[in-house]
Amino acid sequence: MKTQTKSKKLNKAWLNNHVSDPYVQQAQKDGYRSRAAYKLKEIDEELKLIRPGQVVVDLGATPGAWSQYLRRRFAPTEAGRGGAAVGQLNGTIIALDLLEFEPIEGVQFIQGDFQDAQVYAQLEAALAGKPVDVVVSDMAPNMSGIGSTDAARISALVELAVDFAGQHLKPDGALVAKVFHGSGYNELVALFRDRFKTVKALKPKASRIRSSENFLVGIGLKPR
Repeated sequence: MKTQTKSKKLNKAWLNNHVSDPYVQQAQKDGYRSRAAYKLKEIDEELKLIRPGQVVVDLGATPGAWSQYLRRRFAPTEAGRGGAAVGQLNGTIIALDLLEFEPIEGVQFIQGDFQDAQVYAQLEAALAGKPVDVVVSDMAPNMSGIGSTDAARISALVELAVDFAGQHLKPDGALVAKVFHGSGYNELVALFRDRFKTVKALKPKASRIRSSENFLVGIGLKPR
């Protein structure tokens, strides 16, 4: 009984913190599906990665906040300031996730596991040979609570994203990948430094302070 009471208090505290979170409130005002949009926004504003006319692949896209941000960045500016959530789109966005994805106008979605060869092939077919300007990956595994297991799962997803980027990015393209501080983090940084000319480690203000979440950004592929 005490355990249930404690759990209810924790859930209530989390909900209160979530509802009062300024990024959650701003996301509701701006029409984003989650506060995660502001993480990519901060990274983009600092590094100037996203530009109209690009081809971008969004891995781990559900619920869609990153694709929403990309879609608004690709809205033409001729009729005003741009940033439209619907209408004309100057660019290509291909989103992929294991979970269902509420459609976003102009975004092509593939549902499936990025680790599945058939799903990977669908993604390659959707690109139709077009080189990619930016890959953004918010992929994260279901956490087991076992540190070594979770670290291995996280690393495996990031390594897949790096391999995909290595095969499909333009020479000056970029990869943004979510990682977590802890076991395996230094190895992922080393992997990025091995594959990319420029590597940045960023923790956007929109990431929760207590979270070990971090983002690695690789820009410019090294010759291999």
